[in-house]
Amino acid sequence: QVQLVESGGGLVQAGGSLRLSCEASGGTFSSLAMRWFRQAPGKEREFVAAISRSGGNLYYADSVKGRFTISRDNAKNTVYLQMNSLKSGDTAVYYCAAPPPGQGGWGLREMAYWGKGILVTVSS
Repeated sequence: QVQLVESGGGLVQAGGSLRLSCEASGGTFSSLAMRWFRQAPGKEREFVAAISRSGGNLYYADSVKGRFTISRDNAKNTVYLQMNSLKSGDTAVYYCAAPPPGQGGWGLREMAYWGKGILVTVSS
């Protein structure tokens, strides 16, 4: 069973940067297309970014395009989310997730694996 563990969250001032990491275990990481989602207080969980199994295709929500960068290191079984120019609206619990091995998909219901989430707080 694939397990995902996020790290790197915390408190940062507006305009600052953070890098989230998500380490996978229990499966073949290179067979997983990886995604980041987030859930702000009182709001629904939303898609943030996606990366293909090889890392060659990247996708972003409009709200983070140009500020966030998703990447992966298959040798380290880890996906990253570099977050720059952070805004108070980026405050949320961030989750990494993946659909079943070999599959794609963007929606919450298409994800087979979820991390427990990590809090990012951006102070204004």
